[in-house]
Amino acid sequence: MQEIVPPGQGHLLTARGNVLAFKAVAAQTGGDFSLMERTVPAGARMPPPHRHVNCSEAFFVLDGEITFRLDTASNWPGPPAGALTGHPGDFLLVPRGAGHTFGNVSAEPARLLVLHAPAMDAYFEELHRLWADPGAPPTTAAERELMSRYGMEPA
Repeated sequence: MQEIVPPGQGHLLTARGNVLAFKAVAAQTGGDFSLMERTVPAGARMPPPHRHVNCSEAFFVLDGEITFRLDTASNWPGPPAGALTGHPGDFLLVPRGAGHTFGNVSAEPARLLVLHAPAMDAYFEELHRLWADPGAPPTTAAERELMSRYGMEPA
């Protein structure tokens, strides 16, 4: 059945203070891609810098500002290393193998669409469980171990 998925709705997960509203998951796309609307509060913990060895990741900023940090050791012809700031309407493709992380260093919440191809929603299901205890966030080592099981290497 096809349906419209309104803003802020979908299969809802949380991690690092972010709300992840999946619009499409592997079960719906034959594993081709997953798509989430991600709400990032001001100052939320960034994912550990990483590179995907088995998927590409694309970002489209909807609201607010997102800071992207990119790795010069990556094998792509993108902009020079350092931080880039994405504003509403901006798009960034992070090809497979490119080191990166991102977050919201502004004083206001931000929203963006994040596409993984092939799908990565199974990783976010486990990340949601890892972050389930709000009084005890997981260690970076625990996050890294989970990441490694889903083809993400340290950058």
